[in-house]
Amino acid sequence: MPSSSYRIASIDILRGIIMIIMALDHTRDFFHQTAITADPLDIATTTPALYFTRWITHYCAPLFVFLSGISAFLAAQRRTRQQASLFLIKRGLWLVLIEITLVTLGLTFNPFYNFIILQVIWAIGWSMVILGLLSRLGYKAVLITGLVLFFGHNLSNYATLPATGVTGILWSALLTSPGIVVPLDTHHFVGIFYTILPWTGVMLLGYCTGYLYTQAYPAEKRKHVLLSAGFFLVALFMSLRIINVYGNPLPWKPQQDFLSNLLAFLNTSKYPPSLQYLCMTLGPGLVALPLLENAKTGWARIVSVYGSVPFFYYLLHFYLLHSLLVIVFFLSGYTAAQIADPASIFLFRPAQFGFSLPFVYTIWIGAVILLYFPCRRFQQYKKQHTHWWLSYV
Repeated sequence: MPSSSYRIASIDILRGIIMIIMALDHTRDFFHQTAITADPLDIATTTPALYFTRWITHYCAPLFVFLSGISAFLAAQRRTRQQASLFLIKRGLWLVLIEITLVTLGLTFNPFYNFIILQVIWAIGWSMVILGLLSRLGYKAVLITGLVLFFGHNLSNYATLPATGVTGILWSALLTSPGIVVPLDTHHFVGIFYTILPWTGVMLLGYCTGYLYTQAYPAEKRKHVLLSAGFFLVALFMSLRIINVYGNPLPWKPQQDFLSNLLAFLNTSKYPPSLQYLCMTLGPGLVALPLLENAKTGWARIVSVYGSVPFFYYLLHFYLLHSLLVIVFFLSGYTAAQIADPASIFLFRPAQFGFSLPFVYTIWIGAVILLYFPCRRFQQYKKQHTHWWLSYV
């Protein structure tokens, strides 16, 4: 098999791994007993098992966005610069629309859209729009902008930015938001949980990394660059965390025992994504990419099925998990009168509802297995057809 096939395979395998892990976090949101009432990363109240169930999923969004950037670069090689730019802009706006409509509906099961949720697909969508515009200026413009956003966005922690009004909402949505809720009227709200520009920096650097996967780039050199960049980011994370001055909205506070120290050390900011958080998650991901290039075993082929149709999987897993939630909700003795809970934005998910971690893991494993079959079918369909709309799914 030619090297280029391995390149694509390694991307699909890594993306498949993070898609599987991502489903664990959303299963926990729907089914764990304290998912709404407590923070799983709060070392004062969590357990090691609950902490790492949440923490391991931190790797998903950064790698998902980064690999989306690589895929955008590879797709652009089949188009002219203007065509690639226009496609990225259109696909980005399409993703924003999908986030508002289909993703929100899958999460909430609320057909009245009382609460619109803007998360990773929203951030990817706007990042694609920005990438589409920047790519018209050339590769260097994308690279420089990506480096500035990636390494410099935490400078905003030292700036006094507007916090109220329309300007405050814009700054929050673009750069600083730990998660804000914007009321549209007395019954409709928008939750902006993924601020855009830090994620844009990740996508832009992913796009530039796509150059390493072109046919002309030597495979051994690519592996060396990826390993070096990955270990550099891990070392930078450790250094910034120890120095404790830059790269995270809140400094790390040493604790009294080893386990608490470890949990606090690893608890970097995802909302918004800090430089330390991005180094902690993307570093190991970059190391994994070259290590996966020669993976040809059965597990790799299975995992790559999920990674080859990530958007399809992402949409489908919300609807599957929430449908399972409806079944468990009624089997647990709840009634139609309890479908909506003012303390929860999810229908069929009261704030006090939920189960232990073993139950969560059981549902997660079952859901991932069930999702394999439609994902494999859709993967085969994409290989056999060239409809224009398939590039948007």
